[in-house]
Amino acid sequence: MSLLEVKDLHIWFDLERGGELHAVQGVTFELAAGERFGLVGESGCGKTTTILALMGLLPPSASVSGQVLLDGVNVLARGERSVAPHRWRDVAMVFQGAMNAFNPVKRIGEQIAEPMELHGIAEGREARRQVGELLERVGIPAERAQRFPHEFSGGMRQRAAIAMALACKPKILLADEPTTALDVMVQAQILQLLVALADDFGLALVLVTHDLPIVAQVCDRAAVMYAGEIVESGPTDALFHAPRHPYTRLLFAATPDLYGTEEVASIPGAPPRLDRTITGCPFRPRCDRAFGRCVGERPALKPVAAGQAAACHLNDVPQEVPA
Repeated sequence: MSLLEVKDLHIWFDLERGGELHAVQGVTFELAAGERFGLVGESGCGKTTTILALMGLLPPSASVSGQVLLDGVNVLARGERSVAPHRWRDVAMVFQGAMNAFNPVKRIGEQIAEPMELHGIAEGREARRQVGELLERVGIPAERAQRFPHEFSGGMRQRAAIAMALACKPKILLADEPTTALDVMVQAQILQLLVALADDFGLALVLVTHDLPIVAQVCDRAAVMYAGEIVESGPTDALFHAPRHPYTRLLFAATPDLYGTEEVASIPGAPPRLDRTITGCPFRPRCDRAFGRCVGERPALKPVAAGQAAACHLNDVPQEVPA
């Protein structure tokens, strides 16, 4: 049995002007204990919304269907009552933008200790001792626990956010763009820290990013999201060397080559609006290999190779592909 199973997850948001925005559409994936899994795609494709649903942190305007099974138990079955006991204890999160993740008027140590106290793991002197150990583990002197968030640099705040996520020794760590707004050297340090901690603590890691080289460096498997759905998934090596969806291929083509041997090519157009009905393949208006079937029939995510799946008609009828 997988540690985490997400089955047919749909998320809608009510719009103030009326109507709905279907932000996540039928997302399904599994996560094994200790595995490192990447969610990749452009901004607005539903990555962050998906992992916020796993924590039960979506706003009241959101409606959710589908299942999120943690050790076989559907943690979304009864809303907040069923997800709250697992939040931070079994599944924890490093949020995008650490400055916004901390209360600016509370000391760092108090905020790291809060989930420990909430779940009855430690309190008082013992909680302060564990906070000091966690800070030391992420490379921050224990005495800095008495500082406020604004007294930390961006890299230190992100390290403190990781320490807070580890406070209850969770089984799964969700990292949402953990290197956003950090300089290149600090980004590398944070990624190395996440990988080391995942290995040391035996954590399963879900990394949300639009940076493909990071996924190649960190993750065992990855899923590519577009317009609220997964359009390709599989081992990272297969996605890099044998992509089976045009969007995956074009994402790699739009990534700068470290050695400068290939020209960077942008993806034309923009993702579709999710508050409107999408007919046919969502990627068709931007695809360089679209053909007749793509106009009226939406492709399903289906196996295309060992451990690899893609939602593209090109995998079904190669004879119809234009020359």
